[in-house]
Amino acid sequence: MSDNLKGILFAILTALLWGILAIALKVAVQQVDPFTIVWFRFTLAFSVLAIIIQFRRPQFFAIFRKPPIALIIAAIFLGINYLGFLQGINYTTPGNAQVVMQIGPIMLAVVGILVYNERLTIQQMIGFAIAGVGLFFFYREQITNLIGNKEIYNQGMLWILLGASSWVVYATLQKRLVKSFAPQQLNLFIYLLPAIGYLPLVDFTIFINMSVGIWLLMVFLGLNTLVAYGALAEALKYTEANKISIIITCNPIITILVMLLLEALAVKWIAPENFNPWAVVSGLLVITGAVLVVAKRKKKETEPKAKIHHT
Repeated sequence: MSDNLKGILFAILTALLWGILAIALKVAVQQVDPFTIVWFRFTLAFSVLAIIIQFRRPQFFAIFRKPPIALIIAAIFLGINYLGFLQGINYTTPGNAQVVMQIGPIMLAVVGILVYNERLTIQQMIGFAIAGVGLFFFYREQITNLIGNKEIYNQGMLWILLGASSWVVYATLQKRLVKSFAPQQLNLFIYLLPAIGYLPLVDFTIFINMSVGIWLLMVFLGLNTLVAYGALAEALKYTEANKISIIITCNPIITILVMLLLEALAVKWIAPENFNPWAVVSGLLVITGAVLVVAKRKKKETEPKAKIHHT
């Protein structure tokens, strides 16, 4: 197997895990409150990573002695991102949240142009236009054909936008921090701070009455980040970041396809998507536009590869 193929397969694994994550969150939030879910995800991710680092790179714990202000801010905003994405799924649907969250990579590209003076290409301009048109029609179709409370849907949209905006702040700071620190050293702090911050909001009585199935689901949610980013790190070792970005940006397609399959199977444990053909087409336009925006041509100079977290 060629290195390029290995990298692509690892990137596909990451996209699959993130695509399934949205559905798993929707199922979990029907049984466990959002704050408890977010706390559990960060806590389990930190615990497992801390054990691994204790045996492999114990010097990484030095980050806690004097963490940079930028790292503290990045951790806070990633915590907001996790909650915003989950609440967006809670009030809308997994597919809807995944499509709208593509605003995040698009806004990050805008930050790159405005803050880091990156050159705006014709391809990116076309991508911005396609994504904007797609998002407009996607929202219009969802509102027009919505069965239920439209105010709740709009509330979910605001949560998703908050999550996407928070992710942009985190990703912008992470891009700078990764030049001075190892990604997993940053992750130690980034996982722990939100876990501590959400601790007062956790309902621990829920854990007493949780079924085995929900416990397994919660563990999956906690380990998803570690496994997905392990695969992402491997992908970056074997192939270009440009190819990986394109594959990962397509993860909403996985969510939508799995949701359509579950609807066809008539499962009872998750509500179907409210997607008509026009909503699907407009959603694909958003994803296509995002791909065009993030798909940069290979540069001659080498840049640090930031391990960016997406919920």
